[in-house]
Amino acid sequence: MEELTACPAPSLSSRSHAAASLVRAFFEGRNARTVAAYRADLADFARFLEAEDTTHAVAALFERTSTEANLSILAYRADLQTRGLSSSTINRRLAAIRSLLKLAKALDMVTWEVVAKNTPVAAYRDTKGPTLANIRRLLAVVAKRPDRKGIRDFAMFRLLYDLALRRNELVTLDLDHVDLERGVLQVLRKGRGERVPMTLAAPTKEAIEKWIALRGADNGSLFLNCDRAGKGDRLTGVSVNRIVAAWGRKVGLRLTAHQLRHSAITHALDATDGDVRAVARFSGHRQLQTLVVYDDNRTDMAGEISRALAASADPAMSI
Repeated sequence: MEELTACPAPSLSSRSHAAASLVRAFFEGRNARTVAAYRADLADFARFLEAEDTTHAVAALFERTSTEANLSILAYRADLQTRGLSSSTINRRLAAIRSLLKLAKALDMVTWEVVAKNTPVAAYRDTKGPTLANIRRLLAVVAKRPDRKGIRDFAMFRLLYDLALRRNELVTLDLDHVDLERGVLQVLRKGRGERVPMTLAAPTKEAIEKWIALRGADNGSLFLNCDRAGKGDRLTGVSVNRIVAAWGRKVGLRLTAHQLRHSAITHALDATDGDVRAVARFSGHRQLQTLVVYDDNRTDMAGEISRALAASADPAMSI
């Protein structure tokens, strides 16, 4: 069977203007983080097609038949797999191409759809995160540090756990997203274009109040870098994970910010007796199936069924 290869990209034709318009429309209205991710993924596809940039790559696809275009995309998927990239990375890059060309079809720029399917992704293995006892130990240790870093980090931990925030949801918070009088935080949840209000519990609100009193009332990022080199800058997601890991080591845990979120979701399911719909609203999940995985891991439902079946089939039971 002939090996799939990328078709050489033709020179830009009159379709280049349509391609440029499509790319602009595709990025319009999206938040900066999403745009940056899509740009990087589409730029990788453009390099594979040996095109100058995304616009040139789209124009090249416009010049091809549906068969030629889809063969190129299938060849790209094969190239990603050959490079040893993770399934999630491959699927994200295919999703960027698929979304762009879906818009092209909606605008009657092409008549075909992308046929390349995603590669299988392994299901969550461990969604439990640290136990409640370990969360309490961690918070107790952080709370004992009375300086600027300690008070900042304690407020961060309260938000990461109490509201099950993702790293990016934490670091994109500005001071004006906090309403202490009402006890509400405006959070930009993953995949949403607008911020959603989240109620602050009393301990969470108190931790943020203490941090803001030290931080000051200047506008800008809620959580600032306290290190000498980057003092006053917005904390990054990488910095948050580094801070979380350092505190985790103090209590004997290998810890990431996302594991705190795992713990929060698992404990929320415990508190609501497995109400996945309520917890989905709390955690910002759009797919209930993800919460079902958390709930199954929390209760080990499959294990309980297996034990029941094994017991019922035990020869000793029939004696």
